[in-house]
Amino acid sequence: MIRMTAALFLTTMLTLPAHASSALANSNACMSCHAADKKLVGPAYREVAKKYASQKDAAAMLAKSIKAGGSGKWGPVPMPAQPALSDADALTLAQWILGGAK
Repeated sequence: MIRMTAALFLTTMLTLPAHASSALANSNACMSCHAADKKLVGPAYREVAKKYASQKDAAAMLAKSIKAGGSGKWGPVPMPAQPALSDADALTLAQWILGGAK
């Protein structure tokens, strides 16, 4: 019984960041323009992850881009800035996106 409880606890703790990041993306309207696996207004998160996969500072760069907004990287439609988003939340979103938004 103890092993089963421990396994359930570990499974819950390992999946919590993914759910938290998905909720964070939804609560900040990111999912209005992005999806994990298909282009909407902006690129699919998996395409973003693929584009920056070999970049060492990808998470920091993407977090900065999320907060500042921008245009021209993925086409003519600008991504609005998210200045109210904390640095920690921007980094959490960036890491989630780079991980495939799962």
